[in-house]
Amino acid sequence: MAFVTFLIPCFVIGTDIAFSCQNTDDFVGASSPGDIVIGGLFAVHSEMLRPEEYPIKPVIQNCAGFEIQIFLQTLAMIHAIETINNSTLLSGVTLGYEIYDTCAEVTKAMASALRFLSKFNSPEDVVEFRCNYSDYIPRIKAVVGASYSEVSMAVSRLLALQLIPQVSPASSAEILSDKIRFPSFFRTIPSDFHQTRAMAHLICESGWNWIGVIATDDDNGRFALESFGVQAMANNVCIAFKEMLPAYLSDNTFHTKVDRAIEKIVKETRVNVIVVFMRQFHVLKLFKKAIERNVNKIWIASDNWAAAVKISTIPNIRQLGTIVGFGFKSGDISTFQDFLRKLHEKPTDNNKFLHEYIMLLSVCAHLEYHDFQMCIANQSQDDLFQNVENNHQIWRDDFLNANIEPGFIRNTIFAVYAIAHAIKGQCKDRNCKDPSAFTPWELLEELKKVTVIDDGKEIKFDPNGDMSASYDVLLWKEIDGHVEITTMAEYDPEKGDFIFEDEEKKKEFLDLKKVQSTCSQHCRPGQMKKVTESPHTCCYECVHCPENHYSNQTDMDYCYRCNNKTYWAPINSTTCYRKTIHFLAWSDWFAIFLLLLSAFGVVLILSISIIFTKNLNTPVVKASGGLTVCYIILFSHFLIFLSTVFFIDEPTEFKCKTRQALFGVSFALCISCILIKSLKILLAFSFDPKLQNFLKCVYKPVPTVVTCTGIQVIICTFWLIFRTPFVKQNFSIPRAIILECNEGSIVAFGIMLGYIAALAFICFIFAFKGRKLPENYNEAKFITFGMLIYFIAWIVFIPVYATTFGKYLPAVEIIVVLISNYGILCCTFLPKCYIIIYKQETNTKSAFLQMIYTYSSKSAGSVAVSQISLDSKSSSSRATVSDACKSEKNSVNGNCHFQVPGQRLIKGKVLPKNTARTMARKRLSSI
Repeated sequence: MAFVTFLIPCFVIGTDIAFSCQNTDDFVGASSPGDIVIGGLFAVHSEMLRPEEYPIKPVIQNCAGFEIQIFLQTLAMIHAIETINNSTLLSGVTLGYEIYDTCAEVTKAMASALRFLSKFNSPEDVVEFRCNYSDYIPRIKAVVGASYSEVSMAVSRLLALQLIPQVSPASSAEILSDKIRFPSFFRTIPSDFHQTRAMAHLICESGWNWIGVIATDDDNGRFALESFGVQAMANNVCIAFKEMLPAYLSDNTFHTKVDRAIEKIVKETRVNVIVVFMRQFHVLKLFKKAIERNVNKIWIASDNWAAAVKISTIPNIRQLGTIVGFGFKSGDISTFQDFLRKLHEKPTDNNKFLHEYIMLLSVCAHLEYHDFQMCIANQSQDDLFQNVENNHQIWRDDFLNANIEPGFIRNTIFAVYAIAHAIKGQCKDRNCKDPSAFTPWELLEELKKVTVIDDGKEIKFDPNGDMSASYDVLLWKEIDGHVEITTMAEYDPEKGDFIFEDEEKKKEFLDLKKVQSTCSQHCRPGQMKKVTESPHTCCYECVHCPENHYSNQTDMDYCYRCNNKTYWAPINSTTCYRKTIHFLAWSDWFAIFLLLLSAFGVVLILSISIIFTKNLNTPVVKASGGLTVCYIILFSHFLIFLSTVFFIDEPTEFKCKTRQALFGVSFALCISCILIKSLKILLAFSFDPKLQNFLKCVYKPVPTVVTCTGIQVIICTFWLIFRTPFVKQNFSIPRAIILECNEGSIVAFGIMLGYIAALAFICFIFAFKGRKLPENYNEAKFITFGMLIYFIAWIVFIPVYATTFGKYLPAVEIIVVLISNYGILCCTFLPKCYIIIYKQETNTKSAFLQMIYTYSSKSAGSVAVSQISLDSKSSSSRATVSDACKSEKNSVNGNCHFQVPGQRLIKGKVLPKNTARTMARKRLSSI
């Protein structure tokens, strides 16, 4: 197979021989031989020294800013490898390591990665270029690191060329979960997706929605900011401002941009929560400037610095306010702490990091704790080796223990153990003392199946190469005069919720809510948000919920509508209230009044019945149609009064169906009987032969009553079957429900009333024609008045009923029923009762006979005069009766005789005056 080789030169040129690069091995920070070598990439220094101008030659400078926390991670890797070698995990196979310092620079990390790719046992660190690396054996089998996501992205792309497994204990960028772009990348921590979601959840739970974000202007900061922006939007959290700081401290604009970020924080007085996605040395610079400006906020720390001791020990750190962060889950690291106690006994020949740390101790040991930290962080490698000869060596193991970040230490050890377990899987049937026993890509496949036991729990990589571990929610609080980093809660990424150990921890969490960080004031229950012209949804006005709407929580985007029409809510309501049920109740004063009127009507009916029963054989009772007809009419009046009871109290299906049918049939029966009386009266006193013939044909009392009433029964039956009345809830009143009867069909209701009106009109016509009856027997006139009262009442009822609503609507119908019923009852029976009680002398047969005789005589004379006028066709229509006698010469024996042609009672014969008595008797007997 053809291939091209690349030589890996030494780029690092220092000012001192101890750090000058004479050969490629000088590039290694710490190393140890073994059958299988694991590489390590850690940013032990925070920056790389740069020339004042842009570099002209491809020279990698020395580094500055010794990072104790990351130095401890290199020691954790070494400790884990030594522990594995001293165990039976790999059965005699030893692990070696080569750890390189990236100085937080991609360029230097790439140089280290090139050496990882060099061919095993190549004397000149040759990297072969091949089309197929399936059987290629590189210098190392796997890589632990890097410390920062930006570096891991670059290195992972290079390692993916040979599919060399890379396991990072700290790179959390969400993009690294993409197995298409980073197929050989794994990590022992969750991705930033879970961290940013946890942050947004914390902010939302605390009631904050107007925050600021500060991040480094590199891949890690930009991806974290993008992920957080998505999560913040999902939780209705708005970002008031975003400030990006240069990724490298050596950037000339760094301090200017820090000042601008602080100025922005100071000006945005409504922003009291700041989320910070930065490396520790960036945060250190930012906080020092914030303390100078007396900034007091709540700071949300990312996993990079949430547990950073060197930041928590900054003088006056308490002035910054409250710091809450998300750190990786810690575990038992007691064996590592024991390792640190014996660290000073180990040789430094193969560990330049340890050697540098010892030299830093010599230079800075005389300083106080924080100044000691700053001294270490500010020493460059060049300055250190110029001054080291003037200092004696001092060891301080307490300083290392004080700077341990348990989460990072645990994850680094996990990374090593995950690789070791994968190697164990490959070495089951192979002799792994031979470095060519397996290739990195085979180890990669085994690594995907690895399971690590932690505190009795199995932890393994998911399909994205991530380990689903939980977060510790860290709270920085003052204890005994200094700030300590304590665990407030645990965040479970799978459940998306916080878990508190006890109520005290929960109270600490709830205390955070006391701080306000909102663009607008919180909308109280009963209000909703109204978006303003601001582009941010978190900036709004609070407006009251409209009527029939409510809100029962703060900051609601909209008000809920009351569930159904049976509930209502006033303006600015926090709940819905059940509407009051209204109907014409028994206890209502107006209902009581109407019931009393109905009861009085019943009493009146009973009184009339008694009066008529006692005077059964008197002419007045007989002239009223007899006791049977009177009883039927009175009974129908009683049923009409009874029907009013069904209009009162809570409507039911039975009441709705009964009240109209009972009223309609009863009224039809009443009018039918009165119609028969009208026909009988007209028949008895009519002198018109044609009218009498018609009336005799029509006058069939029983069939007429049965037919007229039966038609109404049929109408009501069809109505109840096909469009039956039902109970209806009327919601026309905002805060009440009117229970009422819906007639089912207005047409059927109209037909029923129209039929009664038709009967009443016929009755009115016949009664009107008989209005000139004898004065003491003028019943037709009273029937006419009764019908007029009925018509007036129902004509007025129609517009009143159509325009009335509410619980008193049934009362309108009761009133018109009572008026019409009372009108007909009183006009029909009270005049008779008056004669029976107060004019008993006229309630005799002789009195009635005399009255009818007088009426018959006048009626006969009127008929004769009318006939003579028609026969003579004379213009003198006002001739007297004597003139008529003379013109006809009909005076015989002093008597005047009339011939009334066509009159049935006279039959063309001469009628003498004394025959009027006989005619009166016939009239009386006919009625």
